[in-house]
Amino acid sequence: MSIEDWRRKIDEIDRRLVELLNERSRCVVEIGRIKQSTGEALYQPDREHQVLDEAVRANPGPLPDAAIRRLFERILDEARSVERTLMRGGDGGKKS
Repeated sequence: MSIEDWRRKIDEIDRRLVELLNERSRCVVEIGRIKQSTGEALYQPDREHQVLDEAVRANPGPLPDAAIRRLFERILDEARSVERTLMRGGDGGKKS
């Protein structure tokens, strides 16, 4: 494959990643609504550790485990931001 072929492949993967991240965020919104109705805490460190451990465990490489952990830490940080917006009365929708 040429470099352009590889770049097209990367572009398609990036589109799929965006779709999956938004699908994950829709789940986060629903969890945020449940937490809000039950009075549960937004930040649940045990669950976050579980998510990070599972992501690292699922990593076949070539990304090192530390990179996977950093990426998922960022994903979790953004998920908390979506939940916070929802809990403050936002709709959890697209915001810049």
